[in-house]
Amino acid sequence: MSTALLSLLQLADPTLPIGGYAHSAGLETYVQQGIVNNTATAKSFVTEMLTRNLQYTDAAFVSLAFDAAMEQDSLKIIALDHECSAVKLPMEIRQASQKLGIRLSKIFQPVCTNTMADEYRAAIETKTATGHYCIVYGLYAAALGINKKDALSGFYYNAAVGFITNSVKLIPLGQQDGQEILFSLQPLISQLVENTLVPDKDLIGLCCTGFDISCMQHEQLYSRLYMS
Repeated sequence: MSTALLSLLQLADPTLPIGGYAHSAGLETYVQQGIVNNTATAKSFVTEMLTRNLQYTDAAFVSLAFDAAMEQDSLKIIALDHECSAVKLPMEIRQASQKLGIRLSKIFQPVCTNTMADEYRAAIETKTATGHYCIVYGLYAAALGINKKDALSGFYYNAAVGFITNSVKLIPLGQQDGQEILFSLQPLISQLVENTLVPDKDLIGLCCTGFDISCMQHEQLYSRLYMS
């Protein structure tokens, strides 16, 4: 029996101890402004984040990092890391990506020996790279023998769970409401996975400006429960 499925479940586990629960990706701003305030607006937020943001940023970098890892192209990994830093304009989001990536690397480095991941870790330690979560995820997905489609499915699912969990806490919503939103997103996630298998490199960094602005405004909120 292959352990790839079990590896994917661990890699994409929303409860993995890397601190993901501490980041709302600008949702806290929208909630305080009264823009996201019920089940319908929460679903809209999650849908738009997955479709108009992650598809062209983090998920695309997962896909490209996976390809680079399979090709044993360490220089490409570093280039993707730099590009990822460049497209993350809000400081909190950029720092969150780096913190989560480094923590994810610390979890899997002792249990998964891989040359590409080790080289990336060395680049982080020498400040040649910053260690974004999506790059680390793509690297270890390849190293653990997870196929690309499953890896992307896990990545989108992880992101959706995070957004929904934060919506349940912040608005607040009922737990059942959150689960119904998550279930309803399955067709969308499946389509996004197909879209991201071969990302259009000309669209990397395309996002909704409103999301970036909400993340920047989050830095100045009077009271905050989340780090981003």
